[in-house]
Amino acid sequence: MANQDKFVFELSWEVCHKVGGIYTVVKSKAALLNSAYPNYFLVGPYFEEFANVDLVEEAPPAPFGEVFEELKKEGLVCHFGRWQVKGYPRTILIDFSGYWPRKNEIKGNLWNDYKIDSIYASGEFDEAIIWATAAGRMIELFIHKKTQQGNNYKYIAHCHEWLAGAALLYLKKQGVKIATVFTTHATMLGRTIAGSGRNLYDEIEQISPEREAYNYGVQDKHLTEKACAQNVDAFTTVSEITGIEAEHLLGRKPDVLVLNGLDIEKLPTYEETAYEHRINREKIHEFLRYYFLPYYYFNIEDTVIFFIVGRYEFKNKGIDILIEALAKLNDKLKKEGGTRTVVCFIWIPRDVHGVRNDISVNKTAYMTLKGFLDEHLQAIKTNIVTNIIKSGPVRNAQELSSDIFSPEFIHQVKRLELNFAKKGNPPLSTHNIPYEYDDAIIKRLLETGLDNKEDDRVKVIFYPIYLSGVDGLTDLAYDDAMNACHLGLFPSYYEPWGYTPLECAALAVPSLTSDLGGFGRFLLQKTKGDSGIFVLKRYKRDINDATNDFADILYKFAKFNAQERVQQKIIAKDLATLADWKVLIKNYFDAHDLAIKKVYG
Repeated sequence: MANQDKFVFELSWEVCHKVGGIYTVVKSKAALLNSAYPNYFLVGPYFEEFANVDLVEEAPPAPFGEVFEELKKEGLVCHFGRWQVKGYPRTILIDFSGYWPRKNEIKGNLWNDYKIDSIYASGEFDEAIIWATAAGRMIELFIHKKTQQGNNYKYIAHCHEWLAGAALLYLKKQGVKIATVFTTHATMLGRTIAGSGRNLYDEIEQISPEREAYNYGVQDKHLTEKACAQNVDAFTTVSEITGIEAEHLLGRKPDVLVLNGLDIEKLPTYEETAYEHRINREKIHEFLRYYFLPYYYFNIEDTVIFFIVGRYEFKNKGIDILIEALAKLNDKLKKEGGTRTVVCFIWIPRDVHGVRNDISVNKTAYMTLKGFLDEHLQAIKTNIVTNIIKSGPVRNAQELSSDIFSPEFIHQVKRLELNFAKKGNPPLSTHNIPYEYDDAIIKRLLETGLDNKEDDRVKVIFYPIYLSGVDGLTDLAYDDAMNACHLGLFPSYYEPWGYTPLECAALAVPSLTSDLGGFGRFLLQKTKGDSGIFVLKRYKRDINDATNDFADILYKFAKFNAQERVQQKIIAKDLATLADWKVLIKNYFDAHDLAIKKVYG
């Protein structure tokens, strides 16, 4: 069997531990690596609340059992089992709590061996390097045991991000014969500089990395990343744009780009997404009815729905340029005087104090009105049929309605209608936000005139919670909420890869990304980036020029009719296949082979 002579350990802080985007990367490709390597093992940290759900434990094969017994004497407890994802890969989760007394020793070694300054490090850093060092120790003992048995295997340790990096640094220092691969999914310093509001890509060639790392207080993580990049056998990043960063900030150009993909086989068909879209869209429409219609009327059925979803990183995620482009779109549509309305959801979580009371009141009033009509629906149908039979050809509407609707019914409807109607404008946010007018999103919306007045053709809803599916408003989970909409907007300034537009495409939802994102640059190598998934040109461009282009794309999409929107959905769905793991997994094999060649010849 191919690769029978290889043992592959893939280490990530997010194995059986969903805390970020790397979880999706590791999980979605696990089945392919598991089938390619007979001896493939994922290694992560043990957190009981996650492990109880994600890991089914089983007896470890030899010599893992012996290794785990030795590690117990050192204070480490290893859990062996199968991760409950496609392929059910064998997984080792390490409870590293027994290594805490060695924290200062581990940090001291990192300083002495690699000049990693972690004296002021946070608990997050300490946790990661203790776990990663423990993982390195486990791999060291395993290789020692196998070597004692006289087996002639090739070993690979593939570490993701600085959080797992201490493992390869430990193995390097101990002189263990193992091929090492390091993947940075985003440089800590690059993300920090971009998030501070600076123009990273304009400045990158002049930046002094260490000085800036100390300036922003991220020297511990930056120096760990740099040490890993400098000491690994095969250095990889997830995209061309991150490779540019790494070359300048970490001092090494990546050997291989390990682009991120999706498991296309698991994706719904276009017909399935179309069916789900109709169901989910109706939930969004119902929400819009009680959110907006108490204040003024517009045709919900003639509404195009945009959205952005992600972390609250105002510049990095392109929220700043999104609001500016929406404001320009609003001005243009208002001047035209048409009836088409655009609603943009901003699904960006932050701290909140519950749903706004006025929205809860509006929902109750709407549901009461709807419930009253539902109760009388059968009687109304019966009256209509009876009157048609009794009277022959349909009379004028006024005569007919007086026979069908009783005075009591009409009076009750009017009472409920008055209870539903409200004065003023719909709110900008669904939830109570502490010090709302200091919130960056709310401030920028108001500054640009996006305040949900009746004459606005672009309405905005800041929906600042995680899409759990049970929020009491739309009650839509993450995928269903995206599926309900017409266009996803991800104009990021800093996005090493950018899974969300790819996830949209998989759900047959068109989207926009930027050429400052890894996925956007990847797409431009395959397409023109002008349909299905639109790629906004931002790399080393004036922000005003990019904003104008963005507004033009939004205007173009907002004017599409239903048939044209369907065509965009089909194109988007087809584009998702470009990032099939079955194609992109080859990059992982290339990285592993390169590292093996360096170590084993």
